[in-house]
Amino acid sequence: MKPEKLVEELKQACPTGLKSIVLYGSATAGDHAGKRSDYNILVVTNDLGIATLDALSKSAAKWSQAGNPAPLLFTEDRLAQATDVFPIELLDIRECHKILYGEDLVQRLEIDTKNLRLEIEHELRGKLIKLRQSYLLTGGKPKAVAGLMVSSLSTFLVLFRASLRLFEDSVPLPKFEALSALAGHLDFDVAVFTKVQQLKGGSLKPKDVAVSELFNTYLKTIECVIDAVDAYIHKGE
Repeated sequence: MKPEKLVEELKQACPTGLKSIVLYGSATAGDHAGKRSDYNILVVTNDLGIATLDALSKSAAKWSQAGNPAPLLFTEDRLAQATDVFPIELLDIRECHKILYGEDLVQRLEIDTKNLRLEIEHELRGKLIKLRQSYLLTGGKPKAVAGLMVSSLSTFLVLFRASLRLFEDSVPLPKFEALSALAGHLDFDVAVFTKVQQLKGGSLKPKDVAVSELFNTYLKTIECVIDAVDAYIHKGE
């Protein structure tokens, strides 16, 4: 299901309550990988009571079955109130989005970046902990470990792009351009992420890679970025 189809279904399901439907993520940042990437949608409604949720649920379920994450749901007030706890996400959405329906409520958001550093470190540490937990369940099988890296890559690239904001005021939209720019400030090799991207795209197969070694480098590189963010915080910059 394409975003435009979802919009038509949501308009029919909730003809009076919709305020805005926003496309964001890779589809608007220039690094969407066709069928291998999903679409991210934010929906702003007048209210989020059970009646509205029920009205949207059928279309949202079809959207999810097509391989996309369920839409993010906000009211206009709740969206404005979320800027202090989700600065990474809302900065990225504000910077690069497409209005599919209604008002551009995202562009109006006022985002104070003072909480950005702490959210970056919190998210990076949490995702790294989860990555190690998930590895324990793979039994070290190369295909499963490769799949673990592939499934986590996009999340880490988003967080690395957010980390670049600590060093540069303006950051590139494509995630790999931002990664290369971050590597100019920190000491790590982007090649590990390029290989994981090749695994994700299918141009590289797990059997052609030393998966265990690649995963070890993947972990160490993530730790490098976390340490740099932590040091940045404690320097009080």
